[in-house]
Amino acid sequence: MIHHPVVSHDEWTQARRELLAKEKQFTTLRDELAATRRELPWERVEKAYEFEGPKGRVAFADLFGGKSQLIVYHFMFSPEAVQPCKSCSFWADGFNNIQPHLAARDVTLAAISRAPIEKLSDFAKRLGWTFPWYSSGKSDFNYDYGVSFSKEDAEHGNITYNYAPSRMKMRDLPGISVFCKDQSGKIFHSYSCYARGLDMLNPAYQYLDLVPKGRDEDALPFPMAWVRYRDKYES
Repeated sequence: MIHHPVVSHDEWTQARRELLAKEKQFTTLRDELAATRRELPWERVEKAYEFEGPKGRVAFADLFGGKSQLIVYHFMFSPEAVQPCKSCSFWADGFNNIQPHLAARDVTLAAISRAPIEKLSDFAKRLGWTFPWYSSGKSDFNYDYGVSFSKEDAEHGNITYNYAPSRMKMRDLPGISVFCKDQSGKIFHSYSCYARGLDMLNPAYQYLDLVPKGRDEDALPFPMAWVRYRDKYES
């Protein structure tokens, strides 16, 4: 910040135009990538998953909320944890107000965690979250979609995460999975992403990437060491 170059307006405008050309290339590539993502083959969801919601047990099909497309945020909150993952909460702070916009395009967004529904509901109330949040604690859902792991595998660093072997010793990790439902009620899995694949779905990070200091995480012990629950930052 202190030693950043300062130039004339004309020089600044020229530098900005050069960056704009790269930004346009990125936008084109992003559109092409999104189209390729939509062309991925689907896999049939064969298991009859059930979840726990605020009003009791619900079938997987009910999570769609009358829409044909469902986005699931795999929210890190284990049954034994007192509070959920701070980083997942950082993402979840952007879920509430986009729900009507997604619904207008035939999409429902829901979060799923292994913790019991009582813990989910209590924490949602604390932060004013109203998005759908379900417990998968009594099903294989989290394990089948690559975000939860057995105690033995986690202890030995013998897990597969983001489609590759990993030495991380964690029982829960974040991710996003997408599902669609046809007119006959059959459900299909169309996409999942993990790790840095979640970055572009965090609006705060996208704004931080615009400012001179960026995310300002290089000197931290790990990238999101600064993140707190929304109500725990110092004023």
